[in-house]
Amino acid sequence: MNQPTSNISGNLPDNLSGTLYIVATPIGNLGDMSQRAIETLKNVDLIAAEDTRHSRTLLQQFAITTSLTALHEHNERDACEGLLKKIQAGESIAVISDAGTPLISDPGYYIVRRAHQLGLPVVPIPGASTLTAALCAAGLATNSVHFEGFLSSKSTQRIARLKALADSSDTLVFFEAPHRIIDTLADMKEYFGESREAVFMRELTKMFETIRAGSLAYLHEFVSADSNQRKGEIAIVIEGIKAKPADNEINTESERILKLLLKELPTKKAAAIAAEITGLRKNQLYQHALEISD
Repeated sequence: MNQPTSNISGNLPDNLSGTLYIVATPIGNLGDMSQRAIETLKNVDLIAAEDTRHSRTLLQQFAITTSLTALHEHNERDACEGLLKKIQAGESIAVISDAGTPLISDPGYYIVRRAHQLGLPVVPIPGASTLTAALCAAGLATNSVHFEGFLSSKSTQRIARLKALADSSDTLVFFEAPHRIIDTLADMKEYFGESREAVFMRELTKMFETIRAGSLAYLHEFVSADSNQRKGEIAIVIEGIKAKPADNEINTESERILKLLLKELPTKKAAAIAAEITGLRKNQLYQHALEISD
């Protein structure tokens, strides 16, 4: 990978015209606002914000006076064509969400897709994200991750989705609303198993940040017992199901048992007893015992 540049403003092109910028903002702690994000938002012609009232307060913290326009899930398809025409005319526009990185469970997908279709440049200005913050603090495998975001608010649909994910070996990441968190944890406990390891996270980077790891049974009890844990923004990271050996596979434990028996018994007898203990085929274990002996 390329080494990060040491020149903060050097990542900004001399001419910002005709470009769509996707700019990450803090998920809570204002200290996470990058200098590159600040400079970009100061220099573009227009900022498309999920909630202009919310974003105006944030921008004032960094003396950003660029004009704002609304771009949210209810108007994105209608508004984006006008914004893209501005970019085609040479203007620069930045997209921001209420918090974190746009498009991660936030609006922006449609305008970015249309920009690509029109051949317009799209530039990400990375920064804070609840998804990456949750993964790096969870201590669970990140080589294969499934980001589910928010489950359905309807119980039947939520349960159906959890059932579909129950056997996934991926680390699973969910967002959830405070008023649904107890029901969701109860469903997760039932369909993923009480002992499944998970991490409950609330208000990441904020004053009352909570990160608690344990089984789903423990986390359900923890959140149920403390009403403060049912406030703010919540993420849940769940360990993927561990791969089970195939029915006919001689795994490490089966081989250990066979080796112990071979120390005391003839090969045929050892294989027969090992088959009773492990449920594997006697002939298979006998053949493996011969290979061990050789």
